Amino acid sequence: MTTAAEFAVPDLHDAQIYREGRQHGIWAELRKTTPVVFVESPEGGSFWSVLAHEPAVRALADHSSFSSTRGMRLGADPVATAAATGKMLVITDPPRHGMIRRIISNAFTPRMVRRLERTMREIAVEVIEEALEQEECNFADTAARLPVSMICDMLGVPRQDWDFMLDRTKTAFGVGSGGDEHAADRAVQAHVDLFVYYEELMRERRRDPQEDIVSALVHGSIEGRPVTSEEVILNSNGLISGGNETTRHATIGGLLAFIDNPAQWNLLRERPDLLPSAVQEVLRYTTPAMHVMRTATGEVHLAGADIAEGDRVAVWLGSANRDESVFADPARFDIARSPNRHLTFAYGPHFCIGGALATTELTIMFEELSRRVERAERTGPVVRMASNLIGGYEQLPVRLTRRR
Repeated sequence: MTTAAEFAVPDLHDAQIYREGRQHGIWAELRKTTPVVFVESPEGGSFWSVLAHEPAVRALADHSSFSSTRGMRLGADPVATAAATGKMLVITDPPRHGMIRRIISNAFTPRMVRRLERTMREIAVEVIEEALEQEECNFADTAARLPVSMICDMLGVPRQDWDFMLDRTKTAFGVGSGGDEHAADRAVQAHVDLFVYYEELMRERRRDPQEDIVSALVHGSIEGRPVTSEEVILNSNGLISGGNETTRHATIGGLLAFIDNPAQWNLLRERPDLLPSAVQEVLRYTTPAMHVMRTATGEVHLAGADIAEGDRVAVWLGSANRDESVFADPARFDIARSPNRHLTFAYGPHFCIGGALATTELTIMFEELSRRVERAERTGPVVRMASNLIGGYEQLPVRLTRRR
């Protein structure tokens, strides 16, 4: 067995590890001896990394020991985080977290859910048919259209503005910039454009409420106080970022997994009843949100590690989802895997509020792909994002052959 002395702890903050696809080998080596390991990063400072499933569940469930209020990702701006704490769902602890979450959840009326499902099917068929008509396509672009359309529909963004929102969100949250020196400036401008748009949408929904999340927020209240404009903007921005990135990259990574495992693709086409478990395996295997961060509120002992008050703790969901003690042959893509206790949507109070919606999107997307596509093949190199947060793709050039 490899010992900690034989395997030096790499800088898990380094985005190039993930761009080069080296993370799974590194995580697997570290899990053997140090399921919770201390990392010193020249760029990211020091932090603990939780790599195994059991301590990940414990850290995510225990908000009193592991707080979200000081940021939920490595590299977050501490000033911006402090300004948004208690206002933005993802960096707010219970009980206030539950109050914000309840307002958003109550927007999901049965009629709204039916509308969203109709839109999902329509957009999925549209983008797949367009891809089939092309000699080849960048599936990273194809997959982007469904999730941003869904989030826009949920928020109440009119359909004519969906392309604008797709462009602005991809730029604003372009964590896969790959060293582009102007990416940060463009991201700032994109955020400004989004905030201006939300301001206009809020004014409209105050006058004319609809069945959407912005309407629910602007007419909602917390502890007897109306939700502020700042809270509406922060949570709208958080929802469009989380909802877009996770589902988009799970779709891309899922198709790539099927391309690399054609027997699994044939099995899905032959056994459509396996679609629900196939979607869960896509979520586990791809784990688009690679980590979530917490901050220790006091001294805490976790899987052999003595964590001090104020220490940052990164829970690597992608590593927990390949923990050999929980998943048999975890590197294998197996659409019949059961049970499948993955942590792709995290765990505990911060379990992803859009988890059910994302699962439905992926179900519809892969259902329509399996109905319409005979086979998919790569036509060029895969380009991964340079990000320690999003396990995603900038390019997946493919050729889709129509099913006869």
